[in-house]
Amino acid sequence: MSFERLHPLVGLWLVAAVTLSAQTGGQPASRRDADLLKQKIALIAEQGGAAPSERRLRTTLTEQEVNAYLAHDGQEFLPAGVVSPGVTILGTGRLSGRAIVDLDQIREDRKPTSLLDPMSYLRGRLPVTATGGLRTSNGVATFQFESADVGGVPIPKLLLQQMVGYYSRSPTRPSGFSLDDPVPLPARIREIQLQRGQAIVIQ
Repeated sequence: MSFERLHPLVGLWLVAAVTLSAQTGGQPASRRDADLLKQKIALIAEQGGAAPSERRLRTTLTEQEVNAYLAHDGQEFLPAGVVSPGVTILGTGRLSGRAIVDLDQIREDRKPTSLLDPMSYLRGRLPVTATGGLRTSNGVATFQFESADVGGVPIPKLLLQQMVGYYSRSPTRPSGFSLDDPVPLPARIREIQLQRGQAIVIQ
């Protein structure tokens, strides 16, 4: 099971350039932490395929493990034009994020409609950041937009959605994801609880 399917918010934000700040505390991304996250993903997938149990199963993913995974293996599933992803788990139900995004690709594909169109001024590879909430219940996750910026300049949700749509396009989703779309959780995950620096996956 791939990481982006297992963790809908990170997957959506990565593919859509809504991913997040790099290592906490300036710690280098270790291969050991990346491998540890892979083991936890495999465990969650295995538990999801086992016979249902009345006991809730909890697996804790740390921010450091997630960022190490993104640093070592994330580019395998990122679209061309999105690099240097990371994630910061801010606290109860909230995340913030950053990735370097090639905005020229979006502008060339979607021609700006006028000089007032913000895409007219966005050029080159720039850091895109976003902050929002993750709400999960009964096996479904939703993202609640709070703020976003490009190169430190605040942008509206509509502009962020254009980036999300472009970089998450696929044959089955030609328009890409919507920030407001509910996302079914895989592997019989019922809930993801966010606490500062970690996410607790409950099956």
